Amino acid sequence: MIASCHPASQETLVVQAARHPSAPLPADPEAARFLGLSGRTLEKHRYFGSGPAYRRIGGRVVYSVDDLRAWADLGTKYSTSDPGQNDLMPQRDAAITQSRR
Repeated sequence: MIASCHPASQETLVVQAARHPSAPLPADPEAARFLGLSGRTLEKHRYFGSGPAYRRIGGRVVYSVDDLRAWADLGTKYSTSDPGQNDLMPQRDAAITQSRR
């Protein structure tokens, strides 16, 4: 576990986990930063079941870097005209967006 809350040291944890399978798994804040999301958005994805696979270890939520990458890849687009059905939005937010169209 990281002793300081310095962003550089948290980024190092994600990088270490990506390079070494035996490295500690990133927790919620590091995973959110890795994905470029707020912690709250990642929490919403977890609540609605629309986020990356996670593990609960001793009450702590942790992620595999491979799972984070795989989930992020679901939103891959190659053109702005690509259909938006695979946008990575929490389910409730997606329903609200649909109703506003």
